[in-house]
Amino acid sequence: MAERLQDYVARIEDLGRQLGLKYYPIDFELVPPSFMMEVAVYGLPVRMPHWSFGVRWIYQMVQHKMGHSKIFEVVFPGNPNRAYLVNSNSLEENCLVTAHVLGHADFSHNNELFVRSQREAGYHIVEQAAAHAQRIDAAVEIAGQRRVEAVLDAALALEQHIDTQYPINRPDYPPPEKKGGQPAQSDPFHERFQGLPGQELPPPPPAEPVEVRTPPHPEADLLWFIARYGPALEDWERDIFLAVREESFYFQPVFNCQIMNEGWASYWHARLLREADFLPSELYLNAMKTHSDVVRPYAGDKQVALSINPYHLGFNMWERIVRDHGPEAARRAMTEEDDFGFIRNYLTAELAQELDLFVYEAKRDGEVRVTESNLHELHEALLSQKYNFGAPRVLVDDLRADGTLVLRHDHVNDGRGLEAQRAQRVLEYIHRVWRRPVILYTVDARGEEECLRA
Repeated sequence: MAERLQDYVARIEDLGRQLGLKYYPIDFELVPPSFMMEVAVYGLPVRMPHWSFGVRWIYQMVQHKMGHSKIFEVVFPGNPNRAYLVNSNSLEENCLVTAHVLGHADFSHNNELFVRSQREAGYHIVEQAAAHAQRIDAAVEIAGQRRVEAVLDAALALEQHIDTQYPINRPDYPPPEKKGGQPAQSDPFHERFQGLPGQELPPPPPAEPVEVRTPPHPEADLLWFIARYGPALEDWERDIFLAVREESFYFQPVFNCQIMNEGWASYWHARLLREADFLPSELYLNAMKTHSDVVRPYAGDKQVALSINPYHLGFNMWERIVRDHGPEAARRAMTEEDDFGFIRNYLTAELAQELDLFVYEAKRDGEVRVTESNLHELHEALLSQKYNFGAPRVLVDDLRADGTLVLRHDHVNDGRGLEAQRAQRVLEYIHRVWRRPVILYTVDARGEEECLRA
């Protein structure tokens, strides 16, 4: 199969370039299912070791054994792109996956959010993550497994708390400016006037005291702040926080463009296979059967799905955009949008009705009820879990003179409450690294202020 697949890969790539796909070179590699499972769970072929990835692996394995999950490919954007295909999948499946990967590569090469992320994080994330893992192994040799794991507990608990409005290599806060009196006039007339006998200048007013506040504004990038301003962190601890932050910059556009990206790749694998007249008819038909399984809703027949299949939604939206506005308009949207703009600008009421999309509420007793909603409410229901990288919006509010770290949950703009038990656990993780008191202000279920401490 490997030889036949290699031939089809080259021909499908040629067809993709003829149809206007533009991307960095792609390194395809066939790997066993066990390796693919590890890559899917860790997010990268080699990554920093931590127990949380083992928990994810068990969950993914259970889903796979129950037939709820099948991994066809994993692709890592970069220059080159890295694409892993399962060697036990059929030739038809891997031909479809090859075309799917080309769509992903085209998306990551041209979408502005991906371009910025790769420019910031670098185009060789696989190698960078391996280097991070090596440095962490070296830290274990120096400080021991227990101490390193405690730092990873805190850093990975905060991996979503970055601020991409700032660059990866972000400088420290500038020193506060001193306030003083008004500068003397320097034009020639005033200089002569001030030089007259008896015209002594009054002494300048004393400089006003400057209030030094850290941070100078509420800070959303918790990983960066702890790494740069942690009062007792050692260099290897700061390095771990910055390594997790760098990898988060890489994953953020993957999260924020999931519906667009998977839909774009699905649109292109369907189109490439449809126009690949060199594929045998039986291979094409079997590949398209796999396509139907990939882009169908999660539920089938008369069942009702309470979650969205991003492949299904994205594929249907791109097909509608190409049909109604043309391929150039679709490519322009792919370049400029993320999932927020994509859903709000292109998911119409007509398409939502055609796809049977609805908003529902689930009660504590298990009752699920479809609610009356408009298109705006549907958009917000689809996007609500994507805000702030999927995490509650928590800001550094103050660093007190005694080293106490004060955090504040921005519940007004976040629109969500914190789960107190989980938030307390994260505070304890931070406290072990910060080594000073840590306080978090949030609100309880009644909307009243609540203070958590560690």
